[in-house]
Amino acid sequence: MPHQFSTSYVGDSIGLFHYYKKLGERAMAQCPDEGLFTKLDAESNSIALIVKHMAGNMRSRWTDFLTTDGEKPDRNRDTEFEDPPTTRAALLELWERGWKYVFDALQPLTDADLGRRVTIRTEPHSVMQAIHRQIAHYAHHVGQIVFLAKHLTAKATGKWESLSVPRGKSAEINAKVASGEVSQRATLFSATQSNADVAAGRKSQR
Repeated sequence: MPHQFSTSYVGDSIGLFHYYKKLGERAMAQCPDEGLFTKLDAESNSIALIVKHMAGNMRSRWTDFLTTDGEKPDRNRDTEFEDPPTTRAALLELWERGWKYVFDALQPLTDADLGRRVTIRTEPHSVMQAIHRQIAHYAHHVGQIVFLAKHLTAKATGKWESLSVPRGKSAEINAKVASGEVSQRATLFSATQSNADVAAGRKSQR
C-alpha cells in the first residue's frame, strides 16, 4: 500500500494499521520457528506472547467500538502474557483474528465520527484519540516483534532482509521516491513474500 496524499484521518489511519500489520508479518516470515517462541531473558516477552497480547487487546478495544467500553469485562490482560500459541500456524491465526477486529471496526467509520465519544477503562476518548492510542500501541509492539525477529534470525542464519531502507541505499531510495518510481511506504508491500511464505516460514528453515 503506497503512501497517498490524504486529508482523511480515518483513511490514513487504516493505511497505517495495514502498514504495521504487514511489517510484523514480514518480520515473522523471516524468523525461524524456534525464534517465535524464544524469550531473551526472564523479563522479556517472546514474539508469540506479544502476538497473544496484541490479539487480546484488539478484541477488547475494537469489539462494539462505538457502544461499549474498550476494556471488556471478560478480558484478563494478565493471561495474555501466559501460555502463548505453540506453533507458527496457531500464532498467525491469532494474529489474523486480532487484526480482523481492527479493520471491521474501522471500515464503517468516516471522519464525521471522529468527534464521537468512546471510553477505555471508563476514561472518555474521542474516536480520534482512541484510534491514535491504538496506532501508537500497535506500532510499539510491532517494533518489538521486528527487533526480536531480526536479532534471532541473524543469530540463527547470519542473514536478514531489510524491511525499510537497506544500509547504503538511502540516496538511491530518495532518488526513486523523488522521481515517483517508488513510494517509501510501498517498499514494504512490494516484497515478493506472499501470505503463504509467512505461514510456512522461509524455505531455508523448513
